[in-house]
Amino acid sequence: MHNTYYQECLFYLHHYGTNLAIISFYMRHNCMREALEHLQKKESPPEVFIEGIFQPSYTSGKLHILENLLEDIDSTLESWGKYLIAACQHLQKKNYYHLLYELQQFMKDQVRAAMTCIRFFCHKAKTYAELGEKLSWLLKAKDHLKIYLQESSRRTGKKKLTFFRKKMNAADVSRHMNTVGLQLEVTRFLHRCESAGTSQITALPLPTLFGNNHMKMDVACKVMLGGKNVEDGFGIAFRVLQDFKLDAPATYCKAAQQLVKREKYSEIRQLLKCVNESGVAAKSDGDTILLSCLEKFGSIPSQELDGLIQAIHSDDNKVRK
Repeated sequence: MHNTYYQECLFYLHHYGTNLAIISFYMRHNCMREALEHLQKKESPPEVFIEGIFQPSYTSGKLHILENLLEDIDSTLESWGKYLIAACQHLQKKNYYHLLYELQQFMKDQVRAAMTCIRFFCHKAKTYAELGEKLSWLLKAKDHLKIYLQESSRRTGKKKLTFFRKKMNAADVSRHMNTVGLQLEVTRFLHRCESAGTSQITALPLPTLFGNNHMKMDVACKVMLGGKNVEDGFGIAFRVLQDFKLDAPATYCKAAQQLVKREKYSEIRQLLKCVNESGVAAKSDGDTILLSCLEKFGSIPSQELDGLIQAIHSDDNKVRK
């Protein structure tokens, strides 16, 4: 039983106070359920939920209590949808990503939870050695996407996905899962290469497959150059180029130019061999790669220069050089 003072305060608040004031009063007196019920009854806007209930809950370590009550009042969470979306936006704005991830898991918002995991994986990493230590986030992201696919396939026409959870068609989810899987391979490979000292640490931002096409091409290039030799990483790089339909000749040229810079001329020939054996290269790709090397760098030793010119197939291109 609440004392007379408490009842008196409530009386005045209900008659003269704002909904936020009433909710804040309930929260100060550890009456979270009453605060939530008042919020629902008055259909208060999300800002009132954030300021009156959500912020006080997570700042005092009571987020789990809040989550339990939300579920207890409405097991579908449907009536809390707009408040949960606002809460996620609030946490994102404040860069409270660990709390955001916790809330997304509570909401069973698998797609957004996967995105948050990917952010944890990429955030502030300066080397692939560092990314190698954060592989668990990629595995979690993959799990979230897998669960989403399973739930989507089980869902009947009658039972639709709740509006506050991010929707994505199965093809897109599968594509994202493939990206995560490929990034896992890339990370393991480059982590091993950096540890062995064969891969050079590049300028920031560190390229990953979660970036734009230019960044994805940088990943493919880095993989080709990262191993003991070009052949070591070519298979993974080739899959990156194929899966994302990237400009393969431009990427090969970039890799070849890096090899010239590093004076690894025999590796250029190995790159040409790999490209030719890939089965999808155009007849002229080899010449394009060689010409890009010769045009960019005039300081190639004459013996190596002759070897590269001899490797050019087209006589016209040889004459040009």
